[in-house]
Amino acid sequence: QVQLVESGGGLVQAGGSLRLSCAASGRTLSSFAMGWFRQTPGKEREFVAGIRWTGISTGYADAVKGRFTVSRDNAKNTVYLQMNSLKPEDTAVYYCAAGPSYGTMWYNGQGQVDYWGKGTLVTVSS
Repeated sequence: QVQLVESGGGLVQAGGSLRLSCAASGRTLSSFAMGWFRQTPGKEREFVAGIRWTGISTGYADAVKGRFTVSRDNAKNTVYLQMNSLKPEDTAVYYCAAGPSYGTMWYNGQGQVDYWGKGTLVTVSS
């Protein structure tokens, strides 16, 4: 069993930056592909970014390409999402997810997710 805990959310002005962290316990994350998703009220959860277990290959939604960067530190069992040039439309609850290393969740958000965090709220004011 893996427990994922997100942190780093908060209120920021448009154009600002935030860094989200996802800390894992229970098992090492090194064998999992990791992803970040977000959700706003009344909408489905959507893929934001993902990273393979090696930390070399990453995937991003078109809406965040060039502004967000996903990374991981397997030694710290932690995954990060650096968010720059934030826009009001980035406002959402951000969730961390862990899935099989052989899946495609890390690339496009599709496929199996084995574990979810409880989320952290990001609010971007205009």
